[in-house]
Amino acid sequence: MRAHPPRRRKGRGFRGFLFLCFLGVLAGGAYWVWENYVPSFERIVPVFKEEYPLFYKGEALGYGAIVDKDGESVKLPLDAVQTVLGSKEPVRYEEANDSIILTTENKVVHFKTEALTATINQKPFKLSFAAHKKDNSVYLPIEPLKELFGLQIDYTKDSSIVTLHLPDELIQRAVVTKEEISVRSGPAIKTPIIESLQAGAELRIWGEEEGWYKVQNASGYVGYAAKSGISLTSIESIPKQAEAQPFIAWKLYGKKINMTWEAIYNRQPDLEKIGELQGVNVVSPTWFELADESGLLRSKADMAYVNWAHARGMQVWALFSNSFKPDLTTIALANYETRLNMIKQLLSYAQIYKLQGINIDFENVHTKDKENLVQFVREMTPLLHEQGLVVSIDVTPKSNSEMWSAFLDREALGKVVDFMMVMAYDEHWAASPVAGSVASLPWVEQSVKRILEEDQVPPEKLVLGIPLYTRVWTEESGEDGKRKVSSKAIGMETVEKLIAEKQLKPEFKSEVGQNYIEYTEGGALKRIWMEDEVSIKARALLAKKYDLAGVATWQRSFQKPQIWNILDKELQSRP
Repeated sequence: MRAHPPRRRKGRGFRGFLFLCFLGVLAGGAYWVWENYVPSFERIVPVFKEEYPLFYKGEALGYGAIVDKDGESVKLPLDAVQTVLGSKEPVRYEEANDSIILTTENKVVHFKTEALTATINQKPFKLSFAAHKKDNSVYLPIEPLKELFGLQIDYTKDSSIVTLHLPDELIQRAVVTKEEISVRSGPAIKTPIIESLQAGAELRIWGEEEGWYKVQNASGYVGYAAKSGISLTSIESIPKQAEAQPFIAWKLYGKKINMTWEAIYNRQPDLEKIGELQGVNVVSPTWFELADESGLLRSKADMAYVNWAHARGMQVWALFSNSFKPDLTTIALANYETRLNMIKQLLSYAQIYKLQGINIDFENVHTKDKENLVQFVREMTPLLHEQGLVVSIDVTPKSNSEMWSAFLDREALGKVVDFMMVMAYDEHWAASPVAGSVASLPWVEQSVKRILEEDQVPPEKLVLGIPLYTRVWTEESGEDGKRKVSSKAIGMETVEKLIAEKQLKPEFKSEVGQNYIEYTEGGALKRIWMEDEVSIKARALLAKKYDLAGVATWQRSFQKPQIWNILDKELQSRP
């Protein structure tokens, strides 16, 4: 007989497969347990590239301080201070003249590197430690930063960590409740241990992430600890600075600003012909302008005009312009000494002529000078306030025009000045290729809304600029057959004479909120969008609608006497 091979047992291979699966599951489960429940016991000491690393709100800033061997002198890099303070409390360094300038609402501090003397509002004071320049970075002593901004520091000698705090900062305090906890480099048990803390150790809590607290203990190190071993205790409040007495810019309580600009060109106005200007409580004569690169000012100030205004209960906020010269403005704004020269002259003129304020009118400015203009106003305002002077600035409506609009940081300026005059006119400017209103009502309203909403300028600071002039537009065919448009600015009384002479009948245009006239002369079409009692009343009501600080009219000589009564009535009446 033929022998048969032994039969295989079918179940043996299957059981082996199951066994292998079991081992795989067991290994996977063990790995899962190890991964999720077995902590890392690796220990590390945090390493920083800086010798004295800076921390703020639990985050390494990436900057290092300079600390003397006793820990008494701590100096902070300018970039770190600017990062922590932000634009609210500006700190500025100008390399060209080695100037460090710190500005607050009521103080301007100036000093130089390696110097132990400084000035606060032009009064000298001594520094205990000088600013220092190292590796192309400027380091500021903590003393003036603490005095001006309330900046506080914690320096931990063991770890060399410097922690920064701002006034009014609220910090959650906590205590370790377990016998021992591990502070790790990340919010997971597999991350290395930075340090172990015993029960009773106090902590600051900087946040929470995935069931872990972000903590900082007395050593200054920041890491993560499991919430289960920590109990929250109290809220630590970094001491608030004593607030300075606020400057009261407008003392005519219950009255809106009703200002008019007095344009002074080649001669002083004839005071006997101005009239009473009913309701006007501020006049702004265009007296001061930038004359040269050193910051010298040219003056047309006149004591007789001041006496005339004061006798009628009006304040005088003299206008200071940049002469509308962009290159000259760039040089004048570029460094501290030149800016200070301009400010000192304004202070001197204000004292000589018994002024109540300065109205800044910088126009036709390079966009690159935006920050320098803000800095100039920041440096000017505390010094003028100290002398009791109101600070206001003229701004255009927002547009894409680089030289006339884009250079204005309205939001930053609005935080510094007492009042901001929005020159809501020249919607259609002198050389406009299209004839139209100087300031249609919808355009004016949109201009106001954008500054209030986009730039967050408070309505109690915003003053509506109102035109007292209009333009006579001439439309005619040129030699090439194309339509040619030109214009000429005229005042209110001139328009009235035209209407009478040509027996015209104004037509109200609801889309612009103004009366309109047109006529032909010499084959050309003449068009005028009028400024009169109708438009003036509408503009005053617009200022009231948004509860603005008041109005400012450009300029007084374009007026007709009747409009002052309308402005006064609409502006000062209660709703």
